[in-house]
Amino acid sequence: MKAVIQRVAYAKCLIDGQLTGQCGEGLMILLGVVEGDTVSDADKLLKKVPYLRIFRDENDKMNRSCLDIDGEILVISQFTLAADCSHGRRPSFIAAAAPNEAIPLYEYFVQGLRQAGVKSVQTGEFGADMQIEMINNGPVTIVLDSKELK
Repeated sequence: MKAVIQRVAYAKCLIDGQLTGQCGEGLMILLGVVEGDTVSDADKLLKKVPYLRIFRDENDKMNRSCLDIDGEILVISQFTLAADCSHGRRPSFIAAAAPNEAIPLYEYFVQGLRQAGVKSVQTGEFGADMQIEMINNGPVTIVLDSKELK
């Protein structure tokens, strides 16, 4: 699984002009499920994401987690994170997991964030054409790949 973690002042997801998910101060996560990913991959991300110390403390140091600040999270499915751009100019998405494999892992990840104690976890809609609006605070953007985590 691949995740792009962005520290945000706010984020929201619109589908056909309708608000489907939003968060205040916290994280906006683009989550890509790659073919062959398992619950173990989701668990590796879940052990890291809500605990990443990327929010400022009273000394202006990145020393607090989303849980520490009582932050919120918006999770957006993003199959394009599995893009292979090694040949030609048109990305290949063959490495992206099929929806019947990706949706349960995506939902497992979202539920895992809630179980970790995140105040509010909202989502977009898997497979939909979504418009995302956000203010990246910092900016702080971190890319995680479950295959690289211990």
